[in-house]
Amino acid sequence: MLYDIGLTFSTTYANPVSVARHLLRLVPADLHGAQTLHSGRLDVTPAPLGRSRFTDFFGNSATEIALRAPHDEITVRMEARVDRFADPGLDLSPDLGGLAREIAAFRGLGPDAPHHFLGSSPRIAPASDMTAYAREMSEGGLTTFGTVCAVGMALHRDMKFDPEATTVETPPAEAFARRHGVCQDFAQVMIAGLRGIGVPAGYVSGFLRTNPPPGKPRLEGADAMHAWVRAWCGFETGWVEFDPTNATVCATDHIVVAYGRDYGDVSPMRGVLRISGGQKIDQKVDVVPVGGP
Repeated sequence: MLYDIGLTFSTTYANPVSVARHLLRLVPADLHGAQTLHSGRLDVTPAPLGRSRFTDFFGNSATEIALRAPHDEITVRMEARVDRFADPGLDLSPDLGGLAREIAAFRGLGPDAPHHFLGSSPRIAPASDMTAYAREMSEGGLTTFGTVCAVGMALHRDMKFDPEATTVETPPAEAFARRHGVCQDFAQVMIAGLRGIGVPAGYVSGFLRTNPPPGKPRLEGADAMHAWVRAWCGFETGWVEFDPTNATVCATDHIVVAYGRDYGDVSPMRGVLRISGGQKIDQKVDVVPVGGP
């Protein structure tokens, strides 16, 4: 599915910022066999004094900017054309016991190695209640892929999408205890539960198709950047992606921006500022199929 994507990301400050450096991860990824980035650009207002682009450890494209003139607002506009493919393939994944043996047999520590996604990461720590929840959903001799889907479907059933319930800093354990949250919370709770039962799981940031095809429901989280989960299901099946907020295996409606262990690895915009007072962030996203529905 070919899309034109537009994003406006604005931050307004209560008092002028004198100096700032920001790291941006906003341009969709180019993923062999899964997603092709035909074009992508970032425009920043006010114009940065310095700008550089690099690829991080997990293969994500990142842009660093520096602002050294006083400003009370920064606006980033991203435009991209992306072709997203979907080939979920067959479920050839082992059960959890077999998965543990395959993880032990995995040699290598590259960006996609499952070993990076098993233990605690800075924002996600497996906890007994989330592990027990995931273990309960995995009973019945399910394959690893079946377990991933079962945990994601259960969270969709048991948690409520609530934009007012949490902030970007809310720990997964707190969101799980409340059973309320946004896509970030759904994803990080699912990751914590899967890691707790031995399934390597990571965080995905990206975009959702803004308007659904005729006859299909609108997905939660389509008005801003979205988050979902990727899980390693063994040598044969590899990495799969599941969106617990919308209870679906990810396909052509989900456009990937970045992969990481948790939100901290893929945050769309973070930085160091010289500032006093608060700030307000606004996002506007359009993901439009090229050539109609």
